[in-house]
Amino acid sequence: MNLSDPEAYAFLESLFPGGLKDPALIAELCPEGWEKSPLFACYHPSPTVRYEESLERSRNLKRLGLSRRKMQTEPLETAQTPVDEPEPSFEEYLLEDPPTQIVISAQAAINEPAELLGLCLWDIFSNNHEVIAADGRIVDLGSFRGSAGVISDFYESLPAPEASDRHDTRGDGYMDFYMGSSWLSGRADLTPVYQFIFHRLKALGADWRYAFPQLHLIDCGPCEEDPSASYDPSTAFQKEAEHIAKAAEITEMRRKLERDLRSAKRKARVQEPPATVKSYQALYGKFPIGWPPDIYPEASQI
Repeated sequence: MNLSDPEAYAFLESLFPGGLKDPALIAELCPEGWEKSPLFACYHPSPTVRYEESLERSRNLKRLGLSRRKMQTEPLETAQTPVDEPEPSFEEYLLEDPPTQIVISAQAAINEPAELLGLCLWDIFSNNHEVIAADGRIVDLGSFRGSAGVISDFYESLPAPEASDRHDTRGDGYMDFYMGSSWLSGRADLTPVYQFIFHRLKALGADWRYAFPQLHLIDCGPCEEDPSASYDPSTAFQKEAEHIAKAAEITEMRRKLERDLRSAKRKARVQEPPATVKSYQALYGKFPIGWPPDIYPEASQI
């Protein structure tokens, strides 16, 4: 059973009574000051980090281009392959994007850590994880997009939703928090932020369930036929054959996803837990439900 929308929003307000932009909250998270905090690098990465991110973006675009060529009807070996340009050196990159002195306003010194808190809230409350209130009900903030919208509202200190509101109809700034910290998590260790959140969750008597990330394949089924169209046996046979082939393809893709998921879970069980899991363990003295991941869950869970 889930908390209602207003109750879930009230839960966030009880977690951070002064809102995410409360100066006292930020001082507690960054006692040395935001600009001297290691978390400052999340929004102001070093030239080395920016260079590495630039290379990774370029490599991803090249991989995407290769994938698209593989999907073309023209055989890959006869397709036009662009000549790979050499990657720029660090010195060449600095000529294109030279470092500048970082000067932020007093408002940015509040907004940046507040937004970081919101991103880490998404990492814990969304992404298929579950926060469980003290009474056993789930603090459901909605879908991936919906929870980002709720957190966006909370970040802006907007009024609590009405009982008739739905998560996915709120939060015009949801893109600011969608997918949480994924775009900056490599710039700094976010463990202190997660521990900060879990400390407050534990004080409220709340718990947390971890969900291992996985892809889901959605089959929309065959397209509906136009009832006004005349029946053609040859066309009908061809469409039925295509439907059978498509169903077999989807079945094989699902099997591959399941194999890949089991492989990923095996690797995860022998590696360091995610920062969220380690932060939970540090505060609760145990692993959350869902960790370590079960390699062979019930079929209904896959």
